[in-house]
Amino acid sequence: MQTSVLDNCDDQTRLAITQNVVSFHSERQPLGELRAAAVAIVIAEHHGRPSVLLTRRSGKLRAHSGQWALPGGRLDNGESAADAALRELKEEINLSLPRNAIIGRLDDYITRSGYRITPIVLWSGRESQHLEPNPDEVASIHTASFSELADPSAPQFDEAPESGRIVLSMKLNVDQIYAPTAAFLYQFREVAILGRHTRVLHYDQPRFAWQ
Repeated sequence: MQTSVLDNCDDQTRLAITQNVVSFHSERQPLGELRAAAVAIVIAEHHGRPSVLLTRRSGKLRAHSGQWALPGGRLDNGESAADAALRELKEEINLSLPRNAIIGRLDDYITRSGYRITPIVLWSGRESQHLEPNPDEVASIHTASFSELADPSAPQFDEAPESGRIVLSMKLNVDQIYAPTAAFLYQFREVAILGRHTRVLHYDQPRFAWQ
């Protein structure tokens, strides 16, 4: 991808990201006994540069408290993944986006804790500093720039002794972030930023994220 797209949160960047995501044929997984959830991969401006919004989950939550995440949650009855992503954005970080902010979706990811999570890519384009976390769910809001995500040293691949599978993580400025959140960030980097058709379902999560 051109350097200008990594450095500018403008119409050219939106067009390039949209073309890459639309040309990618996302894979959907059967729900079966899994619980359906969605996350929002939101492209926003941070200090003039295109970035993806991240959250640190509240320490008061019963599950995965304090972990890194993307805004998201379970689907309500009759709700689509896209609608859930938009709703959770408003509930978690006070960001209201219209349906035409939706760029597309990436691959479903199956978690060890029994969820089928669908990532929805959305364009905000606005400066992110005004956002306010819902303290019941989110401790803080952060960003990862496109340049940071595209850095060749960001993706980390380590074998899990418990499963023999490869655990995926992303080494970012805020922290080292593990799958499932890392799976969404890595596939966004590969598909949306770099234009590669890369799959992530085969990557495992670390043991602390299994519950």
